[in-house]
Amino acid sequence: MRILSTICKQRSRWQTGARHALAGCLLTAVAGCSLAPTYHRPDITIPANYKEASGLWAPAAPADTLARGDWWQIFGDTALDGLEHKLDASNPSLAVALSRYDMAHAYEGELRSGLFPHLGVDGGPSNNRQSNNRPLRGSNQPNEYDANTAQFSADYEFDFWGRVRNEVAAGKAQAQAADADLASAKLSLQSQLADLYIQLRGYDIQAHILADSLDAYRKGLVLTQNRMEGGIASGLSVARAKNQLSDAMAQAAEVSAQRALTEHTIATLVGVPASQLSLPSSDIQIDLPMIPSEIPSTLLQRRPDIAAAERRTFAANADIGVARAAFYPSFSLSALFGWQNTGNGSLLSAGNRMWALGPIGALSLFDGGLRRSREREAKAGFDEAAGQYRVTVLTAFQQVEDNLSLLTNLSHEAHDEDDAATAAQDAATIATNRYSEGIVNYLDVVTAQTSYLQAKRNAEQVRTRRLQASVNLIRALGGGWSGTEMKKPPTDQPVAAVP
Repeated sequence: MRILSTICKQRSRWQTGARHALAGCLLTAVAGCSLAPTYHRPDITIPANYKEASGLWAPAAPADTLARGDWWQIFGDTALDGLEHKLDASNPSLAVALSRYDMAHAYEGELRSGLFPHLGVDGGPSNNRQSNNRPLRGSNQPNEYDANTAQFSADYEFDFWGRVRNEVAAGKAQAQAADADLASAKLSLQSQLADLYIQLRGYDIQAHILADSLDAYRKGLVLTQNRMEGGIASGLSVARAKNQLSDAMAQAAEVSAQRALTEHTIATLVGVPASQLSLPSSDIQIDLPMIPSEIPSTLLQRRPDIAAAERRTFAANADIGVARAAFYPSFSLSALFGWQNTGNGSLLSAGNRMWALGPIGALSLFDGGLRRSREREAKAGFDEAAGQYRVTVLTAFQQVEDNLSLLTNLSHEAHDEDDAATAAQDAATIATNRYSEGIVNYLDVVTAQTSYLQAKRNAEQVRTRRLQASVNLIRALGGGWSGTEMKKPPTDQPVAAVP
């Protein structure tokens, strides 16, 4: 008896252990696994500093640089502020990007629904006729009969292999990429508007320079005509004065035409018909801002296009797990409960109840290489996304270096052009005075004044280019984007592992 009792106790312990093991296996199965490779952000060499900084642009932490929102306020122009706000509210291209953003988030919700059971209800009366030669038909069965049904149904797929979870992860990453795409489109349009506005103000200042020169040229023409009437100057000097005046008037007309085209483009950007936008002329110069450049490692956090490329790489990695899950059987559970009768009596009576409950398993045994091809396709998609990420990062660093170099060289060029303009102004003053005294002919005056006008316009064009390069540098550094705006798992941590 003692031996029998011991055997029974041991058997009971075995049964308890077996039940615990079975429960653990079921919990593990329900929790599922993932067939996606462990994800790491694609490797790329990050430089320690910018080569073209040349001491003019100091490295700084992201929190110490540009404002995260209205970055264009660094230029201190209220008219530009108003245009940028109009762009945010009315630009049609931005509305298109916003629609794509909404679509991406809706698609994420569509994929996420696969994590939950699908419930349904249906019912309805029907009149039926069965075939006289229906297989297994009884002799006492009527040809026609009514059938009323009302039922509830439920279906749930067990995500043992992580297919649904990887689809959701990919959908979420694509939605995050859409967030960054929207920020990128917004930054691109904002910088384009700022660039055009600076160009328009540059045309205003050039027009002001030309207006001053036209006044001087008209006075010179009157003086030359008076001197010719007095027998001091020749008709050649008058012709030169007229030529100089006409040429300057043509330059003024060209500047006016270019300004009008720029104003029309600005109108389109802010969502206004070109005929309904008029920006008053202003000869107030926009100050060149000092823009501290980000250290290279933070550029990856600020650029929305880099963030979008990285999220699409993550999504492509999750797609590999989706493709691999097709090699394993799928399991689902279906349940049905309802009532059915032949049209007589109460449909919801106890005797009319029907129900069904059971699991369903499915596995494709032969598909002609379909699943294997889809896995290769998914891996190739990941390689493509990783390569595109590297291209985006390299392009970002190139754009920063380009604009740093451009700003450095334009700074030297602006200094030289200002010196040239000052010297040309002195030469024009001396030539005009000496002509009034009858020491030189009018050709010297025309030459000096033309050189002065060209030098002044060149100096203004360089200054405009410097402002535009500063806008492009802000854009290259990511503008008002912040990587913290897009919540995502750490890119150096595994988010999906091969079981």
